Amino acid sequence: MRLRVTKSIIPNLFTIMNMFCGFLSVINSSEGNFYYASVLIILAGLFDALDGLAARITNSASEFGVELDSLSDLVSFGIAPAFLIYKIKLYVFLEIGVLISAFYLITAALRLARFNVQLIGFDKSHFSGLPSPLGAMTVASFILTFYDNSIGKFINWTGFYFILLSIAIGFLMISKIRYEAFPKLTKEGLKKNFILVSFMILSLFVAILSKGRAIIFLLLIYILFGFIRSLVKSTYKLVKPELNSEEINNV
Repeated sequence: MRLRVTKSIIPNLFTIMNMFCGFLSVINSSEGNFYYASVLIILAGLFDALDGLAARITNSASEFGVELDSLSDLVSFGIAPAFLIYKIKLYVFLEIGVLISAFYLITAALRLARFNVQLIGFDKSHFSGLPSPLGAMTVASFILTFYDNSIGKFINWTGFYFILLSIAIGFLMISKIRYEAFPKLTKEGLKKNFILVSFMILSLFVAILSKGRAIIFLLLIYILFGFIRSLVKSTYKLVKPELNSEEINNV
């Protein structure tokens, strides 16, 4: 009996590596290896980006791949960061710490479920709410930047900000704030998203030069940009009817 090998195996392998990294992150968190647990979440995010890219290049996107990707994302960007958040800081708050960690996991699951329901075809130009991979990578990169492994705690008051950040990311994931998706690798797609592509290329160089320490700031810029743009658009929509009524009165 011959095994049938299809093009979809390439993106699916990246998806499986994503899930594997998430699983390893949970193991490292349970053993107190928070540095490696954080690195593995970021690696999972890279594999998650590569599986989508591979699916587009090989034209092998499928419903099976979408479901596998969603399950992998729940492990790597829901369970892994929620458990990491609890083990590294929130365990000291007992039941409240459990609830905050569970809140992160639940919001990540809701975000993934909503994505699946709203998905039409296999490409999206934007996301409704902060994507769970970016949320998890923000949590992980914050730890890599502000957690001191030598003393086993966050630097100064950054532990408090870490808790606030984790809660904020949970709310952002279930929000309806628009965040831009990775542009299509076509001339038209790259031209249309020139600013986003330029920012991503610049971010890559900055991340390499800073040995990964600048990742948290780059992710926060992306998160805040989406939030501020949404706030400005909402304010404009509220003000616009008033402006129109004033124009009518002046006629």
